Amino acid sequence: MPGISSARLKQILNLNDFEAQARKHLPRAIFGYVQGGADDGTTISHNREVLNRIRLIPRILRDVSACSQKVTLFGQRFASPFMIAPMGASAVVAHDADNAMAKAARAARIPYILSANAITPIEEIGQSYPGCWFAGYQKPDESNIERMVKRVADAGFTAYFLTADVAVGSNRENNKRNGYTMPFRPTARLAFDMARHPSWLYRTGLKTVCQRGVPRISNIDPVERPSIFSSEIDAVTGYASFSWKHAEMIRRYWKGALIIKGVLSPEDAKLARELGADGIVVSNHGGRQLDCAVSPMEVLSAIKAESGSMTVLVDSGFRRGTDVVKGLASGADAVLIGRPFLYAAALGREKAITRAIGLLQREIHIDQCLLGVETCEALKEIAQA
Repeated sequence: MPGISSARLKQILNLNDFEAQARKHLPRAIFGYVQGGADDGTTISHNREVLNRIRLIPRILRDVSACSQKVTLFGQRFASPFMIAPMGASAVVAHDADNAMAKAARAARIPYILSANAITPIEEIGQSYPGCWFAGYQKPDESNIERMVKRVADAGFTAYFLTADVAVGSNRENNKRNGYTMPFRPTARLAFDMARHPSWLYRTGLKTVCQRGVPRISNIDPVERPSIFSSEIDAVTGYASFSWKHAEMIRRYWKGALIIKGVLSPEDAKLARELGADGIVVSNHGGRQLDCAVSPMEVLSAIKAESGSMTVLVDSGFRRGTDVVKGLASGADAVLIGRPFLYAAALGREKAITRAIGLLQREIHIDQCLLGVETCEALKEIAQA
Protein backbone atom coordinates (compact mmCIF):
# COMPACT_ATOMS: atom_id res chain seq x y z
CA MET A 1 0.00 0.00 0.00
CA PRO A 2 1.32 3.47 -0.81
CA GLY A 3 2.46 5.93 1.86
CA ILE A 4 0.97 9.32 2.54
CA SER A 5 0.04 11.21 -0.62
CA SER A 6 1.81 14.40 -1.64
CA ALA A 7 -1.45 16.30 -1.20
CA ARG A 8 -1.89 15.09 2.39
CA LEU A 9 1.75 15.68 3.14
CA LYS A 10 1.38 19.34 2.13
CA GLN A 11 -1.42 19.66 4.68
CA ILE A 12 1.05 18.84 7.45
CA LEU A 13 2.33 22.24 8.57
CA ASN A 14 4.46 21.48 11.65
CA LEU A 15 6.01 18.60 13.58
CA ASN A 16 2.98 18.20 15.84
CA ASP A 17 0.81 17.42 12.80
CA PHE A 18 2.81 14.26 12.13
CA GLU A 19 1.77 12.84 15.50
CA ALA A 20 -1.92 13.39 14.80
CA GLN A 21 -1.68 11.60 11.45
CA ALA A 22 0.48 8.78 12.83
CA ARG A 23 -2.08 8.07 15.54
CA LYS A 24 -4.55 7.07 12.81
CA HIS A 25 -2.03 4.95 10.91
CA LEU A 26 -0.28 3.01 13.66
CA PRO A 27 -1.71 0.19 15.79
CA ARG A 28 -2.52 1.40 19.28
CA ALA A 29 0.26 -0.69 20.82
CA ILE A 30 2.92 0.72 18.47
CA PHE A 31 1.73 4.33 18.70
CA GLY A 32 1.56 4.09 22.49
CA TYR A 33 5.13 2.78 22.63
CA VAL A 34 6.39 5.84 20.76
CA GLN A 35 4.21 8.47 22.39
CA GLY A 36 4.21 7.27 25.98
CA GLY A 37 6.48 7.85 28.94
CA ALA A 38 7.13 6.51 32.42
CA ASP A 39 4.54 6.22 35.21
CA ASP A 40 1.87 8.94 34.78
CA GLY A 41 3.72 10.74 31.99
CA THR A 42 4.08 13.93 34.03
CA THR A 43 7.63 14.52 32.81
CA ILE A 44 6.45 14.59 29.18
CA SER A 45 3.89 17.30 29.89
CA HIS A 46 6.29 19.17 32.18
CA ASN A 47 8.89 19.37 29.40
CA ARG A 48 6.35 21.22 27.25
CA GLU A 49 5.17 23.43 30.09
CA VAL A 50 8.69 24.65 30.81
CA LEU A 51 9.42 25.40 27.15
CA ASN A 52 6.09 27.21 26.78
CA ARG A 53 6.79 29.46 29.80
CA ILE A 54 9.94 30.88 28.22
CA ARG A 55 9.45 34.12 26.31
CA LEU A 56 11.80 35.76 23.80
CA ILE A 57 12.63 39.44 23.35
CA PRO A 58 13.14 40.34 19.67
CA ARG A 59 15.50 43.05 18.43
CA ILE A 60 14.42 45.20 15.49
CA LEU A 61 15.98 47.04 12.57
CA ARG A 62 18.88 44.64 12.21
CA ASP A 63 20.10 43.38 8.85
CA VAL A 64 19.12 39.70 8.77
CA SER A 65 19.34 39.27 5.01
CA ALA A 66 22.22 36.81 5.39
CA CYS A 67 20.63 34.83 8.23
CA SER A 68 22.25 31.38 8.67
CA GLN A 69 21.40 28.44 10.94
CA LYS A 70 24.59 26.50 10.23
CA VAL A 71 26.49 25.01 13.18
CA THR A 72 29.74 23.15 13.76
CA LEU A 73 29.58 20.10 16.02
CA PHE A 74 32.55 17.86 16.81
CA GLY A 75 34.47 19.24 13.86
CA GLN A 76 31.68 18.76 11.32
CA ARG A 77 29.65 21.53 9.68
CA PHE A 78 25.87 21.06 9.55
CA ALA A 79 23.03 22.96 7.93
CA SER A 80 20.88 23.35 11.05
CA PRO A 81 21.16 23.23 14.86
CA PHE A 82 19.02 20.12 15.33
CA MET A 83 19.41 16.41 14.72
CA ILE A 84 17.44 13.17 14.64
CA ALA A 85 17.71 11.56 18.06
CA PRO A 86 18.38 7.84 18.62
CA MET A 87 15.18 5.80 18.88
CA GLY A 88 15.04 2.08 19.56
CA ALA A 89 12.85 -0.33 17.56
CA SER A 90 12.24 2.36 14.92
CA ALA A 91 11.97 -0.19 12.10
CA VAL A 92 9.12 -1.87 13.99
CA VAL A 93 7.25 1.44 13.86
CA ALA A 94 8.03 2.18 10.21
CA HIS A 95 9.54 -0.04 7.54
CA ASP A 96 13.30 0.51 7.26
CA ALA A 97 12.93 3.64 9.39
CA ASP A 98 16.58 3.79 10.46
CA ASN A 99 17.81 3.88 6.88
CA ALA A 100 15.08 6.34 5.89
CA MET A 101 15.99 8.74 8.70
CA ALA A 102 19.71 8.39 8.03
CA LYS A 103 19.31 9.10 4.31
CA ALA A 104 16.98 12.05 4.83
CA ALA A 105 19.30 13.53 7.46
CA ARG A 106 22.34 13.09 5.23
CA ALA A 107 20.58 14.80 2.31
CA ALA A 108 19.53 17.68 4.57
CA ARG A 109 23.02 17.91 6.09
CA ILE A 110 21.90 17.43 9.69
CA PRO A 111 23.19 14.80 12.15
CA TYR A 112 21.55 11.42 12.63
CA ILE A 113 22.13 9.20 15.68
CA LEU A 114 21.49 5.45 15.41
CA SER A 115 20.19 3.64 18.49
CA ALA A 116 21.83 0.46 19.76
CA ASN A 117 18.30 -0.89 20.09
CA ALA A 118 17.70 -0.69 16.36
CA ILE A 119 16.97 -3.79 14.30
CA THR A 120 19.06 -2.30 11.48
CA PRO A 121 22.75 -3.21 11.82
CA ILE A 122 25.34 -0.51 12.42
CA GLU A 123 27.21 -1.57 9.30
CA GLU A 124 24.17 -0.96 7.10
CA ILE A 125 23.55 2.54 8.49
CA GLY A 126 27.23 3.29 8.04
CA GLN A 127 26.62 2.87 4.31
CA SER A 128 23.50 5.06 4.31
CA TYR A 129 25.18 7.91 6.22
CA PRO A 130 28.97 7.59 6.40
CA GLY A 131 30.34 9.33 9.48
CA CYS A 132 27.04 9.48 11.37
CA TRP A 133 26.69 8.93 15.11
CA PHE A 134 25.84 6.01 17.42
CA ALA A 135 24.12 5.86 20.82
CA GLY A 136 23.97 2.86 23.08
CA TYR A 137 24.37 1.10 26.39
CA GLN A 138 27.34 -1.07 27.26
CA LYS A 139 27.89 -4.17 29.31
CA PRO A 140 30.15 -3.37 32.29
CA ASP A 141 32.88 -5.57 30.89
CA GLU A 142 36.12 -4.20 29.46
CA SER A 143 36.50 -6.87 26.78
CA ASN A 144 32.94 -6.28 25.58
CA ILE A 145 33.49 -2.51 25.60
CA GLU A 146 36.67 -2.83 23.54
CA ARG A 147 35.01 -5.08 20.95
CA MET A 148 31.84 -2.97 20.72
CA VAL A 149 33.79 0.25 20.29
CA LYS A 150 35.79 -1.41 17.51
CA ARG A 151 32.58 -2.49 15.77
CA VAL A 152 31.21 1.07 15.85
CA ALA A 153 34.51 2.51 14.58
CA ASP A 154 34.83 -0.09 11.82
CA ALA A 155 31.34 0.88 10.59
CA GLY A 156 32.61 4.42 10.04
CA PHE A 157 30.78 6.21 12.85
CA THR A 158 32.45 9.36 14.17
CA ALA A 159 30.67 10.05 17.48
CA TYR A 160 29.68 7.72 20.30
CA PHE A 161 26.81 8.71 22.61
CA LEU A 162 26.84 6.76 25.88
CA THR A 163 23.22 6.56 27.03
CA ALA A 164 23.80 6.89 30.75
CA ASP A 165 20.35 7.38 32.26
CA VAL A 166 18.97 3.84 31.92
CA ALA A 167 20.49 1.90 34.82
CA VAL A 168 17.25 -0.09 34.90
CA GLY A 169 14.15 -0.16 32.73
CA SER A 170 11.48 2.38 33.65
CA ASN A 171 7.88 1.68 34.59
CA ARG A 172 5.96 1.84 31.30
CA GLU A 173 2.38 1.17 32.35
CA ASN A 174 1.09 2.63 29.08
CA ASN A 175 2.85 -0.17 27.15
CA LYS A 176 1.11 -2.82 29.24
CA ARG A 177 -2.26 -1.17 28.81
CA ASN A 178 -1.77 -0.91 25.05
CA GLY A 179 -0.46 -4.45 24.62
CA TYR A 180 3.16 -3.60 23.69
CA THR A 181 5.84 -5.83 25.20
CA MET A 182 9.57 -6.34 24.81
CA PRO A 183 10.38 -9.18 24.38
CA PHE A 184 7.59 -9.19 21.82
CA ARG A 185 4.72 -11.48 22.79
CA PRO A 186 1.95 -12.01 20.20
CA THR A 187 -1.56 -12.03 21.62
CA ALA A 188 -5.05 -12.16 20.15
CA ARG A 189 -5.56 -8.57 21.27
CA LEU A 190 -2.39 -7.42 19.53
CA ALA A 191 -3.28 -9.34 16.34
CA PHE A 192 -6.69 -7.67 16.30
CA ASP A 193 -5.07 -4.26 16.85
CA MET A 194 -2.72 -4.80 13.91
CA ALA A 195 -5.47 -6.17 11.65
CA ARG A 196 -7.44 -2.96 12.21
CA HIS A 197 -4.50 -1.02 10.77
CA PRO A 198 -3.86 -2.74 7.42
CA SER A 199 -1.72 0.11 6.11
CA TRP A 200 0.85 -0.45 8.90
CA LEU A 201 0.45 -4.23 8.74
CA TYR A 202 1.39 -4.45 5.05
CA ARG A 203 3.73 -1.47 4.71
CA THR A 204 5.71 -2.20 7.87
CA GLY A 205 4.91 -5.46 9.66
CA LEU A 206 4.86 -7.93 6.82
CA LYS A 207 7.34 -6.03 4.67
CA THR A 208 9.89 -6.00 7.51
CA VAL A 209 9.56 -9.74 8.09
CA CYS A 210 9.87 -10.44 4.35
CA GLN A 211 12.98 -8.28 4.10
CA ARG A 212 14.79 -9.18 7.33
CA GLY A 213 13.14 -12.30 8.66
CA VAL A 214 12.50 -12.27 12.39
CA PRO A 215 13.57 -8.77 13.53
CA ARG A 216 16.64 -8.71 15.76
CA ILE A 217 18.08 -6.08 18.08
CA SER A 218 21.26 -5.66 16.11
CA ASN A 219 23.60 -3.29 17.90
CA ILE A 220 23.68 -3.98 21.64
CA ASP A 221 26.59 -6.40 21.45
CA PRO A 222 29.70 -6.93 19.31
CA VAL A 223 28.36 -10.31 18.10
CA GLU A 224 25.01 -11.33 19.61
CA ARG A 225 21.84 -10.10 17.90
CA PRO A 226 18.84 -11.44 19.86
CA SER A 227 15.45 -11.56 18.20
CA ILE A 228 12.64 -9.33 19.46
CA PHE A 229 11.03 -12.51 20.83
CA SER A 230 14.07 -13.42 22.97
CA SER A 231 14.22 -12.87 26.73
CA GLU A 232 17.82 -11.68 26.17
CA ILE A 233 16.60 -8.28 25.03
CA ASP A 234 15.68 -7.40 28.60
CA ALA A 235 19.31 -6.26 28.69
CA VAL A 236 18.72 -3.40 26.26
CA THR A 237 17.72 -1.27 29.23
CA GLY A 238 21.33 -0.95 30.32
CA TYR A 239 23.12 -2.37 33.34
CA ALA A 240 22.68 -1.41 36.98
CA SER A 241 26.39 -1.90 37.74
CA PHE A 242 27.62 0.34 34.90
CA SER A 243 29.49 3.33 36.38
CA TRP A 244 31.93 6.13 35.61
CA LYS A 245 34.85 3.68 35.65
CA HIS A 246 33.25 1.88 32.69
CA ALA A 247 32.69 5.18 30.92
CA GLU A 248 36.41 5.79 31.34
CA MET A 249 37.06 2.49 29.53
CA ILE A 250 34.98 3.68 26.59
CA ARG A 251 36.94 6.93 26.56
CA ARG A 252 40.18 4.95 26.51
CA TYR A 253 39.18 2.79 23.53
CA TRP A 254 37.05 5.22 21.53
CA LYS A 255 39.10 7.73 19.51
CA GLY A 256 36.22 9.78 18.12
CA ALA A 257 33.90 12.22 19.86
CA LEU A 258 32.47 10.81 23.11
CA ILE A 259 29.20 12.25 24.40
CA ILE A 260 27.49 11.39 27.70
CA LYS A 261 23.70 11.38 27.20
CA GLY A 262 21.24 11.83 30.06
CA VAL A 263 22.87 14.56 32.16
CA LEU A 264 20.56 16.57 34.46
CA SER A 265 22.96 17.45 37.27
CA PRO A 266 25.73 20.08 37.05
CA GLU A 267 27.89 17.75 39.14
CA ASP A 268 27.53 15.00 36.53
CA ALA A 269 28.46 17.52 33.83
CA LYS A 270 31.63 18.24 35.79
CA LEU A 271 32.41 14.52 36.05
CA ALA A 272 31.88 14.12 32.31
CA ARG A 273 34.27 17.00 31.65
CA GLU A 274 36.89 15.50 33.96
CA LEU A 275 36.45 12.15 32.21
CA GLY A 276 37.48 13.78 28.94
CA ALA A 277 34.08 13.65 27.24
CA ASP A 278 33.73 15.84 24.16
CA GLY A 279 30.09 16.59 24.84
CA ILE A 280 26.99 15.94 26.91
CA VAL A 281 23.27 15.72 26.21
CA VAL A 282 21.12 17.45 28.83
CA SER A 283 18.14 15.10 28.75
CA ASN A 284 15.42 13.36 30.76
CA HIS A 285 15.03 10.79 27.96
CA GLY A 286 11.91 12.48 26.65
CA GLY A 287 10.05 11.59 29.84
CA ARG A 288 10.60 7.87 29.30
CA GLN A 289 12.79 7.10 32.34
CA LEU A 290 12.34 8.84 35.71
CA ASP A 291 8.91 10.42 35.97
CA CYS A 292 8.89 13.79 37.77
CA ALA A 293 12.45 14.51 36.65
CA VAL A 294 13.36 18.14 36.02
CA SER A 295 13.07 19.50 32.51
CA PRO A 296 16.44 19.88 30.77
CA MET A 297 15.59 23.55 30.21
CA GLU A 298 15.37 24.11 33.98
CA VAL A 299 18.97 23.04 34.51
CA LEU A 300 20.59 23.84 31.16
CA SER A 301 22.18 27.14 32.20
CA ALA A 302 23.69 25.66 35.37
CA ILE A 303 25.02 22.67 33.46
CA LYS A 304 26.45 24.94 30.76
CA ALA A 305 28.43 26.74 33.47
CA GLU A 306 30.12 23.43 34.39
CA SER A 307 30.66 22.23 30.82
CA GLY A 308 33.98 23.90 30.07
CA SER A 309 34.91 23.28 26.45
CA MET A 310 32.45 20.41 25.99
CA THR A 311 29.73 20.64 23.36
CA VAL A 312 26.35 20.89 25.10
CA LEU A 313 23.32 19.34 23.43
CA VAL A 314 19.76 19.20 24.77
CA ASP A 315 16.59 17.18 24.12
CA SER A 316 13.18 16.25 25.55
CA GLY A 317 10.03 17.90 24.25
CA PHE A 318 11.40 20.17 21.51
CA ARG A 319 8.91 20.53 18.64
CA ARG A 320 8.96 24.07 17.23
CA GLY A 321 11.55 26.41 15.80
CA THR A 322 11.00 28.64 18.82
CA ASP A 323 11.82 25.66 21.07
CA VAL A 324 15.13 25.19 19.28
CA VAL A 325 15.85 28.92 19.58
CA LYS A 326 15.12 28.78 23.32
CA GLY A 327 17.51 25.86 23.72
CA LEU A 328 20.30 27.68 21.92
CA ALA A 329 19.64 30.91 23.80
CA SER A 330 19.95 28.98 27.07
CA GLY A 331 23.39 27.64 26.20
CA ALA A 332 22.93 24.56 24.03
CA ASP A 333 24.92 24.12 20.83
CA ALA A 334 22.18 22.04 19.17
CA VAL A 335 18.96 20.15 19.92
CA LEU A 336 17.97 16.48 19.55
CA ILE A 337 14.43 15.72 18.34
CA GLY A 338 13.04 12.20 18.13
CA ARG A 339 9.36 11.24 18.05
CA PRO A 340 8.17 13.59 15.23
CA PHE A 341 10.72 12.19 12.79
CA LEU A 342 9.67 8.63 13.61
CA TYR A 343 6.03 9.55 13.07
CA ALA A 344 7.04 11.04 9.73
CA ALA A 345 8.89 7.83 8.81
CA ALA A 346 5.76 5.82 9.59
CA LEU A 347 3.67 8.00 7.29
CA GLY A 348 5.96 8.37 4.30
CA ARG A 349 9.56 7.32 4.94
CA GLU A 350 12.20 9.66 3.42
CA LYS A 351 9.68 11.92 1.69
CA ALA A 352 7.83 12.66 4.92
CA ILE A 353 11.02 12.95 6.99
CA THR A 354 12.40 15.45 4.49
CA ARG A 355 9.15 17.40 4.84
CA ALA A 356 9.53 17.41 8.63
CA ILE A 357 13.13 18.61 8.47
CA GLY A 358 12.20 21.36 6.02
CA LEU A 359 9.30 22.60 8.14
CA LEU A 360 11.52 22.94 11.21
CA GLN A 361 14.30 24.62 9.23
CA ARG A 362 11.78 27.14 7.89
CA GLU A 363 10.51 27.92 11.40
CA ILE A 364 14.03 28.44 12.72
CA HIS A 365 14.86 30.78 9.83
CA ILE A 366 11.74 32.87 10.46
CA ASP A 367 12.40 32.96 14.21
CA GLN A 368 16.01 34.04 13.78
CA CYS A 369 15.03 36.86 11.43
CA LEU A 370 12.23 38.08 13.72
CA LEU A 371 14.58 37.98 16.71
CA GLY A 372 17.14 40.01 14.78
CA VAL A 373 19.98 37.47 14.95
CA GLU A 374 21.93 36.27 11.93
CA THR A 375 23.65 33.20 13.39
CA CYS A 376 23.05 30.44 15.91
CA GLU A 377 26.01 31.67 17.93
CA ALA A 378 24.35 35.08 18.21
CA LEU A 379 21.24 33.43 19.64
CA LYS A 380 23.18 32.86 22.84
CA GLU A 381 23.33 36.62 23.30
CA ILE A 382 19.62 37.41 23.07
CA ALA A 383 17.61 38.31 26.15
CA GLN A 384 14.91 36.07 27.55
CA ALA A 385 12.04 36.87 29.87
